[in-house]
Amino acid sequence: MTNKAQSQQAPMTCAELLIRLLRDTYGVRALFGIPGVHTVELYRGLEGSDVQHITPRHEQGAGFMADGYARASGQPGVCLIITGPGMTNMATAMGQALADSIPMLVISSVNRRDTLGMGQGRLHELPSQQQMISGVARFSHTLLDANTLPEVLAQAFAVFNGARPGPVHIEIPIDLFNAPVKAPVSWQAPRLYRAAPDPEGLTEAARLLHAAKQPLVLLGGGCVSAPEAARALVENLDAPTVTTINAKGLLGRDHPLDLGANAALPAVRELAANADVILAVGTELGETDYDVVFDGGFHLNGTLIRIDLDPEQLVRNQRVTLGLVGDAGRSLELLLGYFPEPLYRHGKARTAAVLSALSLHNDPAFSDFVPLYATLVEHLPEAILVGDSTAPVYAGNHLVSQPAPRRYFNASTGYGTLGYGLPAALGAQLARADLPVVALVGDGGVMFTLSEMATAVEERLPVVIVLWHNAGYEEIRRYMDANGVARLGVDIQAPNFLTLAEGFGCPGVLVESPAEFAKALANRETNGPLLIEIDAAAWQRACAFSD
Repeated sequence: MTNKAQSQQAPMTCAELLIRLLRDTYGVRALFGIPGVHTVELYRGLEGSDVQHITPRHEQGAGFMADGYARASGQPGVCLIITGPGMTNMATAMGQALADSIPMLVISSVNRRDTLGMGQGRLHELPSQQQMISGVARFSHTLLDANTLPEVLAQAFAVFNGARPGPVHIEIPIDLFNAPVKAPVSWQAPRLYRAAPDPEGLTEAARLLHAAKQPLVLLGGGCVSAPEAARALVENLDAPTVTTINAKGLLGRDHPLDLGANAALPAVRELAANADVILAVGTELGETDYDVVFDGGFHLNGTLIRIDLDPEQLVRNQRVTLGLVGDAGRSLELLLGYFPEPLYRHGKARTAAVLSALSLHNDPAFSDFVPLYATLVEHLPEAILVGDSTAPVYAGNHLVSQPAPRRYFNASTGYGTLGYGLPAALGAQLARADLPVVALVGDGGVMFTLSEMATAVEERLPVVIVLWHNAGYEEIRRYMDANGVARLGVDIQAPNFLTLAEGFGCPGVLVESPAEFAKALANRETNGPLLIEIDAAAWQRACAFSD
């Protein structure tokens, strides 16, 4: 028998099957990871495939890229990660994804099966990698038989497609990568349909909403897959609507019933407290969306109807009257069927009155950032805005209105990690090459993942990196000042960002005013990233002078 014939009859290995299943069965087209001695066999399976491999400069960057990819595309972001330190580096990114229910598949190596838990000082050894990572994953599974790989992957995608999404971790012992598999070459993914709410409960919810005099709707990130149904339902209910940070754009830009993500502000709190029936769909009702001032002042006194895919979530944070377990998007579509014609309850007028009372564009707290976002809308109206925890993002959470969902997300809520903005923006750009992407970062937070600028240059990703330079950790400075604590550890020295960008091969420009910012955006190239550093002090002076 010839070598070619022998090769054709050679059994497929576990590593080869993994890549084939990801590509052919689940449609994965991008993988994020840094090769290591424990994962090289996975790359043998990638050879010759059309699956794009992106190499970040840190495993945390891989996780944030996968997160941004998932949020922008609606498809799971997939990572290949090395044993031990690779997974401890990944944990922060997984924590952020878990907090926001973002589908992420993390496939890692782990030490040989016969050494697990032995404490023999093996390369990259942890006492229990699975135990360590389980706290930031929907589930973590150690593969012990290569032939069970198709079933384990099916379980992971069942979480992504049928349950509350989040990170899933599958670790494969290094002695299994080359193990032959008996699984069929072709494995068909099961067709899964998300849960729909109980018909009797849905009818009761519709009855309560029909009878409402002053209804309020709260829509969270769980609704982003059904913008048409969300918009139609809100309009037919004629109800003012809070769209959380992760739901921005769900109703379209500047919709007359959209209160935005302003539930922590007094005028919205008053409206919420006086609402007689509240419909909350796909939202945790967590403090960073509804009580970002952290004083416990957001109260729902009326009849609360909650719809969520996670039954435990139905009874958290606020007292519920009627709870329905079901997918948010499917539930919105079904509930819309009970309201074929618009009701008229002065919803637009009530919304306009609240927005007038908020007067966000005249609020001194946001005045520095109104021209920033106006300039972005003028030059990049369709852009996906991806943010870190930084002053422009805190303001943008209130000010920004997007034309569609999946175009505004950041790390200022929920888990609230630093360093998210830049790599997540790269992931979003890989997912949506048809749209411009803007990373909104600060001089403090960007240092956590600044190395990913090299990835942006290498992959020629035309992300606009807007760096707000206010010389330190301004948010923490304010907290220290407000609580009478001396400023320690917050007035940090920053590097010369333009010089660093040049070293990476990324063009950069320093701007001091909205006019200079507009010029930088107008002159940008689209064959790679651009750093626009904003001198915060000079910008603030320019804005004050223009007023």
